Amino acid sequence: MGDWKHKAEEGLGKAKETVGDATGQDDLKTEGQADQAEAKVKQVGDKIKDVAQGLKDKLT
Repeated sequence: MGDWKHKAEEGLGKAKETVGDATGQDDLKTEGQADQAEAKVKQVGDKIKDVAQGLKDKLT
């Protein structure tokens, strides 16, 4: 479930960055970049959870 949610967060961050860049709003651009980075970290966390669950399933 988190996969699509975090992809959507990444997309919204990209949109903020694009709008900030187009309008010269450096704060919005930076916020968008930060949102994207945070979403990517969450996606990595999701993948780690999936791998851990797979290993647990194999061991049990």
